[in-house]
Amino acid sequence: MSGTGDEPFITAVKPLVDAMGGELLPPDEAGPDDVVLSWQGVDAVAVRLPQLADSLDHILAAMERKQGVPLADLDRKAKQEVVRILEARGAFSVRHGVETVAGALGVSRFTVYNYLNRDKGA
Repeated sequence: MSGTGDEPFITAVKPLVDAMGGELLPPDEAGPDDVVLSWQGVDAVAVRLPQLADSLDHILAAMERKQGVPLADLDRKAKQEVVRILEARGAFSVRHGVETVAGALGVSRFTVYNYLNRDKGA
């Protein structure tokens, strides 16, 4: 996956790609939806971005790691904050986003909608 002198570049972008849930590929294996990154005028690496649904699962897993406990074990106020953060990141524009988040939080879809409406001052 690396050509002459691009290893520092690949090392630099890998944490970002990992945080997005993406995958690094050799540039010659890039598909039409992949993003090829160049370094010093040479194609260094291709990035395969995750599907939105996969991204939501990745975001939920990262939030759980950050909290240090399963999201379902958080108190109501912390769950409301998680929903607010997820809404800001577009989690509820993903098909089945509310159901996915409700499952991760151990609450009903109705509860997630209540949290969303509460944030809107409804």
